[in-house]
This record gives sequence, structure tokens and C-alpha cells, in this order.
Amino acid sequence: MTARPSPGDLLIVDGRASVQFAGDRALTFRVVSVSDQPTYHGWIWLTGYVFNRRGEATAKREIYVQLAGLRPSRASPH
Repeated sequence: MTARPSPGDLLIVDGRASVQFAGDRALTFRVVSVSDQPTYHGWIWLTGYVFNRRGEATAKREIYVQLAGLRPSRASPH
């Protein structure tokens, strides 16, 4: 992903975005807000909700990830 995510975007966050989300720690993440806080080039702070496989929001999180590693999700949680 090269453009900044927007609130409402549903993303796959995995090891491409940050090593902390590699393997079975990958997330489906609905963006609520995008921080304007200065970061390292190519990195971004996102606030949003983690969704489980049934499409249910299970936790609100703030994550720090590489913009280039984010991918749009094809799934559509309710």
C-alpha cells in the first residue's frame, strides 16, 4: 500500500508491515484513525479494531507499522 490508509479501511497487517505481526500474529484491522505524529520515514501509527475470523471486532489497538507492508483485505466483516 502506498497511500495512507483512511478511517474505515480494512487491512491485512502481517509480517510485511512489522515483524511483531508475522505468522499467526497477523491481524485483520479496521482503521479508525491515522495519526499525524511524526515517525520514521515509511512508518505510521494507526488506531483501529482487530477482527476475528467470524468478522467480530475483538479489541481496539494502536499499532505502528510500515506503510508499504499494509494490504487491503478482501474480506468484509459486518
